[in-house]
Amino acid sequence: MKELLNKKDIDRILSRMAHEILERNKGIKDLCLVGIQRGGVHLAKRLSKKIKEIEGKDMPIGSLDIAFYRDDLNIRKEQPAVRKTDVPCEITDKKVVLVDDVLFTGRSIRAAMDALMDFGRPANIQLAVLIDRGHRELPIKADFVGKNIPTSIDENIEVSLEEEGMEDKVLLLQNEK
Repeated sequence: MKELLNKKDIDRILSRMAHEILERNKGIKDLCLVGIQRGGVHLAKRLSKKIKEIEGKDMPIGSLDIAFYRDDLNIRKEQPAVRKTDVPCEITDKKVVLVDDVLFTGRSIRAAMDALMDFGRPANIQLAVLIDRGHRELPIKADFVGKNIPTSIDENIEVSLEEEGMEDKVLLLQNEK
């Protein structure tokens, strides 16, 4: 186990990402953040807070549960835990920034886009991730990346956040063989 990022690193990264999101979208007009349950929701809330500090205005923020949109539902051993979905604004013709903690194969992001489309037809969907670890199985690329951390398939990335009752940090773990 190796610590890759600590609380200060994560905070600094989220500050940069907030500025990048604002720069690309020329402010918060017609913009909303939607976090993917669980880690993505916490990160979206943190990004929203940083954006408010910069812009002086609140922006819509939602949460998205993708449990029933996953393409591995029929091959999973256990049923997925269902969490809250709350998209508090009309997303049709809005710029939606999906937020997640780790981008890996791209399958969760595909599921999130499918789930999002049930709420409307956004003008565009952008992706913000804290960590991009590589190993894509689908042609999905993040628009905003906190940190690229190339991993081997035998490694795993674990993001711990205060909102989950843990210390803010990102760990590189070796998978058991």
